[in-house]
Amino acid sequence: MTQNIYDDPAFFSGYSRLGRSIEGLDGAAEWPALRAMLPDVRGLDVVDLGCGFGWFCVWARAQGAASVLGVDVSENMLARARAVTQDPAIRYVKADLEQIDLAAGSFGLAYSSLALHYVDNLDRLLETLRGAVVRGGRFVFSVEHPIYTAPAKPGWIEDAAGRKVWPVDSYLVEGPRETLWLTNGVIKQHRTMGHYLNALLRYGFAISHVEEWGPSAAQIAARPELADECHRPPFLLLSATRT
Repeated sequence: MTQNIYDDPAFFSGYSRLGRSIEGLDGAAEWPALRAMLPDVRGLDVVDLGCGFGWFCVWARAQGAASVLGVDVSENMLARARAVTQDPAIRYVKADLEQIDLAAGSFGLAYSSLALHYVDNLDRLLETLRGAVVRGGRFVFSVEHPIYTAPAKPGWIEDAAGRKVWPVDSYLVEGPRETLWLTNGVIKQHRTMGHYLNALLRYGFAISHVEEWGPSAAQIAARPELADECHRPPFLLLSATRT
């Protein structure tokens, strides 16, 4: 079962103060790159896996999506999403992504932002998507990069020369990592990049684009703190087509 850390009061309070929580998609530095990987959503039925506050659901409808289903395990997230959404073509449901059932051939686009690294049984979800996404439909998602999830305790350290480095610990040992992010006890599932790519292929998705995201020069100029993200990619972005 996917950990529901977002309904923890301390975690949710901290998360609600993040830039991406306040500013929506524009507050997520990786959004321009992720947006460029999306198909034309006009007329498509869309599912957002781990929809959070519903920012993408609202965006997809504004771009002409026929309908959007937002799925999240967190009641806190869904309550916020419902409070800011006034569109009958957007529907939100509470469900664990590892146990969700989706009707066959019901979506032209499946989307997920920074949610799948919380999912333990990824194979079960991908098998569901193989049936739910129409042939020729797309699956576009982001996860924390495997280099980022590999350390048992993520965080910068200093090497012997005093340089700030990002440690990579037991990269090839996949499985849960307990981390400190906003609160103690956050569980993220570490998978290698090969795991993600081969799982997509195994469940009938042809990989069309892979991006190990890093900030652009313009983004660093606007937000100098993003320069630290050039030392290692924080996010892995993937686009795949249902064959």
